[in-house]
Amino acid sequence: MELDRIDRKLLIAVQRNNRLTTEELGELAGLSATACQRRLKRLRDAGVIEADVAVVSPTAVGRPMMMLTFIGLERDRSDIIDRFKQAIRRTPEIMSAYYVTGEADFVLAISVRDMVEYEAFTRRFFFEHPDIKGFKTMVVMDRIKATLALPIDE
Repeated sequence: MELDRIDRKLLIAVQRNNRLTTEELGELAGLSATACQRRLKRLRDAGVIEADVAVVSPTAVGRPMMMLTFIGLERDRSDIIDRFKQAIRRTPEIMSAYYVTGEADFVLAISVRDMVEYEAFTRRFFFEHPDIKGFKTMVVMDRIKATLALPIDE
């Protein structure tokens, strides 16, 4: 899908504040509210806008700890990789997951209440998956930036 200057303005605006009304977005983009609404629908239908989400404070919901975990799989076979991707999608503690190149096969961002919960998670998720060769974990000490916003050239 080809994005024009107005589409880009809308995408920048909704990434910063998803709660703007179509009237407010229209003012920013130089459109009527109706035209703005049509464009947003088209962007959603085309999959350019994948989701409308809220960024929630982990501490406010009792999940103040985040771990970044690097996973190595036993073998590089498509069935093993696909099976592991499905397991990731079914696991609510995993906030983000990336299939990567380099020393690890996957990098996971995992949300937990405390180290006790993380240890239970590792037993349940890592040790019960026979395709996992090993994992390394880093504990996040401070969340500096939390966003899904992409840089978009106007």
